[in-house]
Amino acid sequence: MTDFGEWVRLDPHAGPLFDQLRLQIIEAIRSGRLPAGTRLPTVRDLAGTLGMAANTVARAYRELETAGVLETRGRSGTFVAAADLAAAAMVDAANAFADTARALGVLKADALRYLDAAFE
Repeated sequence: MTDFGEWVRLDPHAGPLFDQLRLQIIEAIRSGRLPAGTRLPTVRDLAGTLGMAANTVARAYRELETAGVLETRGRSGTFVAAADLAAAAMVDAANAFADTARALGVLKADALRYLDAAFE
């Protein structure tokens, strides 16, 4: 099992801790640090390792499970899902966005400006 304490970095001044943890787990999955099938520490163990509340870790895990990034297998624990469903959802959303832009006659550069504005 990977040692989260070695690579998770939380900043209490940089936004909600559960969200920081959630984003760092997603990045670890995408980078290959946490490959599909990897068993994650229990909520209590990870909270202890990171020095945070168990409810904070539980919320991050819960949101990742809802997004299909993690899966809980009963008493066996929480694992990285076999497929990155978040990536698949983003591909679907990107295709729908591009299809809509094309149907409206919006050029790629203009469509990207709309996307940039949505993130601001």
